[in-house]
Amino acid sequence: MIVVTGATGNVGRELVPLLAGADEEVVAVSRRPRPADLPAGVRHARADLADAASLRPVLDGADALFVVLGGELNSRGESPGSLLDEVVAAGVKRVVLLSSQINSTRPHAPSHTRLREFEDAVRACGADFTVLRPAGFASNAFAWAESVRARRTVFAPFGEVALPVVDPADIAEVAAAVLREDGHAGRTYELTGPEAISPRRQAAVIAEALAEDIAFVELSREEAHAHLARFMPEEVVDGTLDILGLPLPAEQTVAADVRHVLRRPARPFAAWIARNLAAFR
Repeated sequence: MIVVTGATGNVGRELVPLLAGADEEVVAVSRRPRPADLPAGVRHARADLADAASLRPVLDGADALFVVLGGELNSRGESPGSLLDEVVAAGVKRVVLLSSQINSTRPHAPSHTRLREFEDAVRACGADFTVLRPAGFASNAFAWAESVRARRTVFAPFGEVALPVVDPADIAEVAAAVLREDGHAGRTYELTGPEAISPRRQAAVIAEALAEDIAFVELSREEAHAHLARFMPEEVVDGTLDILGLPLPAEQTVAADVRHVLRRPARPFAAWIARNLAAFR
C-alpha cells in the first residue's frame, strides 16, 4: 500500500491516478474532504503532517509514503524527527520526500529551513528514502490565468530571465517510479524542464496556444514584492524574487534526472499549457 500526502496538490493529483492505474493500493491523504475526482478504488483519508496523531492510523499497513509538506513548509508544527519515527514504527519501508532544488543551490535559504529539517529527518529515519528536488513548477503560470482571461495580459517581473520550469506531471511520474521500483534508495534527484524559458516567452507560448495576442507587462521587483507579500511570508517573498531575478548558474541549468529515471525527455512548458489551456480561455 502506498500513502500519498498532499493528494490534492499539483503533484499529488497527478501521482494518485498513476499509482492507481498501475494497480497499486493507494491511500490519498489531504486536509480537505475527499476530492470528487479520485480514481475508483482509491481510499481517501484526512490527515495533517503537522499532527502525527492524525497520520498514524493512515499508515497502518503502508509499505511506502510520499511526503509533501504543503502549508507546513513555513510552520513549526510536528517535529520532523518525531513524525518520521511514527512512519518507521508503522512499518513503512520506503519514503519519498518532495523537496526543492533550492536546498541544492541555496542550502542556507531561510525560506527552506523547515524543508531542510525534513530532508535531514528522512535521511536519518532508517527507511529507504529518495529526495526529489524540483525546480520551479510550470503550474506557477496558473497565477496568470485570471489576467489572461480578463485582460489578455501577463504581469510578471524579470521578463527576460529564463529558468527551466518543470511540469508537475513529470514530478509525479518520477515519484511513481521511485515509490514502486528498486534502485532509487538513498538518491536525490533534481528535476527540471528540458529548457530554460523566460516569463516573456511563457506568455508567448500561451498566446500561441490560444491563437490570440497576449500582452506582457514587466513588473518591477517592488511591484512583484507587494503582490507576493499578500500570501507569502516575507522571507519566502525575498527568496523567490532572488531566484527569479538573480538565479545562480545551477538554477538556470537543465538537469538530467527526469530523463535518467523515466528514460524520456522532460516535458516542455508548452505541453503543460496544452493540457491546462482551459484555465486561460
